[in-house]
Amino acid sequence: MPRSASSAVDKALDLVEAVARADRPQRLADLAQTAGLHRATAYRVLLDLVRRGWVMRVGEHYLPGPSAIGLTAAAANHSLTALCRPVLAELAARTDMMVNLQVLEADRSRVIDVVRPARLGMISDLLGEHLPVHRFAGPLALVAALDGQARDPYLAVAEAQGHDRADLIADLDRVRTDGFAVEHGRNDKLIASVSRAVLAGNGRPLCAVTIVGPDAEFGPARLRQLRRDLTTATAQVSALLGEVAADR
Repeated sequence: MPRSASSAVDKALDLVEAVARADRPQRLADLAQTAGLHRATAYRVLLDLVRRGWVMRVGEHYLPGPSAIGLTAAAANHSLTALCRPVLAELAARTDMMVNLQVLEADRSRVIDVVRPARLGMISDLLGEHLPVHRFAGPLALVAALDGQARDPYLAVAEAQGHDRADLIADLDRVRTDGFAVEHGRNDKLIASVSRAVLAGNGRPLCAVTIVGPDAEFGPARLRQLRRDLTTATAQVSALLGEVAADR
C-alpha cells in the first residue's frame, strides 16, 4: 500500500535504496511496491533519478546508476574505516602485530586502513594497494565467501600469473570451511598473515581484518592465539555494522 504523505526527498531516497538493495534489476512495479509509492509517482521520480545518474534504466529494468555507484563505494569505505579504526587499534596493541582492513573491488581486494606498530616499520603497510587472491590472506578470506561465478574475476588474475584454477578453488574452499586464511611467504618469504572476513546476513563479504607480522612469529601456538584474537575483532566489527544497520 502507498504510504501517507512524504517529501520529494523521501520518495527519491526510498527509490534509490530500493534499487541499490535489490538482488536483481527491478521493474517499475517492483520499485513502486517496495518504496510504497503509486506507479505514476515512482515513474516521475525515477525519470529525475535517471537524468541525474543515480539510477540507470536498461529496457524495462532499473539498476544503480554511476552517481550512486561512485559515491556509495567511496563513502562506504570512509565510513567503514572510521567505524573500524578502534577495533584495529585494539587488535594491533593486543598482538603487537600490524593489522589492516580490506574490502573487495573488481578483481582484487584493497587495503583501506592499517595500524602498524613502530617495531614493524620495515614491513610495507600496502595502504591503498590492490591485492590479488593468490598472494595475500585478505583477498583469500574475502573471495572464499563468494559463490560460483562471483569468484571468477579474482581467479582470472591468478590464472594470468600462471596459477592453477583448481588449486586456487581448493584453497578457497578450505578457507571457507575453516573461516581463516593463512599465508606464509607467498608475497614475502619473511612475512606471514592471517585473515578473517566479516559477512553480511546473506553471507556476502563486507570486509576482512588481517593480522600481518614476521613469519618467525607465526608458530602453531601463536597462530592459535592470533586466530582467537581475530575472531574477537571480527565479531566486534560485525556488531558495529549491525548497530549501524539497526539505526537506519
